[in-house]
Amino acid sequence: MPCEHCIKKTERSDEEKKKLINRLSRIEGQIRGIRQMVENDAYCVDILTQSAAARSAFSAFNKELLRRHVEGCVVRDIKAGDDAVVDELMEIVGKLMK
Repeated sequence: MPCEHCIKKTERSDEEKKKLINRLSRIEGQIRGIRQMVENDAYCVDILTQSAAARSAFSAFNKELLRRHVEGCVVRDIKAGDDAVVDELMEIVGKLMK
């Protein structure tokens, strides 16, 4: 039997999916660019600069997804009487803040 977290899903509009996937595609491109820089023996500071930009882009992705989660899933579950969602939220926020 799958765990509770494995069976939960979040319905997203096509527009929301497109925005999230576009963000991820840009991050993926940045990572490929960094790999190419390493393969081409680019200067360390230049690689680190690109790495910081990729980290920032991924952080922005996480913030957007977290915002949507709180405004949608968390509010919905609390209104339905599921207070466990608060513990789940605090756990994921802790992981994101590492």
